[in-house]
Amino acid sequence: MQQNFQTTYRTSTEVGASHKVLRNTYALLALSMIPTIIGAVIGTNMNFAFMAGSPIMSSLIMIAMLYGLFFAVEKNRDSSMGVVLMMVLTLFMGVLLGPLLQVALSLKNGAQLVMVAGGATSVVFFVMAGIATTTKRDLSGLSRFLTVGAVVLMVAMIANIFLRIPAMQLTISAAFALFSSLMILWQVKSIVDGGETNYISAALTIYISIYNLFTSLLQLLMAFGGQRD
Repeated sequence: MQQNFQTTYRTSTEVGASHKVLRNTYALLALSMIPTIIGAVIGTNMNFAFMAGSPIMSSLIMIAMLYGLFFAVEKNRDSSMGVVLMMVLTLFMGVLLGPLLQVALSLKNGAQLVMVAGGATSVVFFVMAGIATTTKRDLSGLSRFLTVGAVVLMVAMIANIFLRIPAMQLTISAAFALFSSLMILWQVKSIVDGGETNYISAALTIYISIYNLFTSLLQLLMAFGGQRD
């Protein structure tokens, strides 16, 4: 009898801890949107002509800076500095939205496409998070698929920096949209099941997935629904 009580108590404690991590993750995600929006406004009004002289080198430098910030956030995930670095990262990623948003807003229906991409991203996030929160199925098997997918997408993205093939870019965007959706599903499920106990790491993973999902959907909408003058 006492053993059953202890098991129930321990399980309830673990569930409560998982819910706390999930709440903190969502709170940090919501907070991260503020510097992202500020950065996007800055980026939309910036002149990125300095990148035109050496687009390949500029892209590689941006990727190196991003991964440096990713590493810094993860390195400080157990302290308040991790939250500060998360804000710096999301501000920087917001600025990097500038070139894409500039192209989108140059279209006749660009503002509508941005809103549709944002709305679709929100819907996908809430659907994936809802499924992850309620499903009883074990989704741990997704981790291997996502690891392989991440490597393939990264190689393809770097390759297309040099090849610059429009059809390949659209294929990568579609693949990123699917990959990011599954990543949200897997990460939230990992939190619910107690596999992820650090809300900063969880928020970082989900934020990157949301970011990639938004940019991928916007590129696809621009390619197939953009109205040019």
